[in-house]
Amino acid sequence: QVQLVESGGGLVQAGGSLRLSCAASGIIFNLYTMGWYRQAPGKQRELVAVITTAGGTNYANSVKGRFTISRDNTKKTVSLEMTSLRPEDTAVYYCNGYGLRAEYWGQGTQVTVSS
Repeated sequence: QVQLVESGGGLVQAGGSLRLSCAASGIIFNLYTMGWYRQAPGKQRELVAVITTAGGTNYANSVKGRFTISRDNTKKTVSLEMTSLRPEDTAVYYCNGYGLRAEYWGQGTQVTVSS
């Protein structure tokens, strides 16, 4: 059974930092591109950051320079370090794994940034 379990969300003031983590099980982790997406109320889910199997990264323009995605293939985890948080970063953040013609999602973790 595949599971992606996020942790690390919460409430933070604008300008603050949070670190999200996603623990994967049931997949050959190093063969999956991993990503973080977010969905704010009334908006579509959007890509935040991805990291490929080779470690290449890509970020949404809105988070470049503030967020950093990383992965640990030994621990089967992907993390998102978020700094200089803004109220517009408030959303449910989802972990995503894509590879081997399959795609999986976590249940999401809430990030709320107060002004």
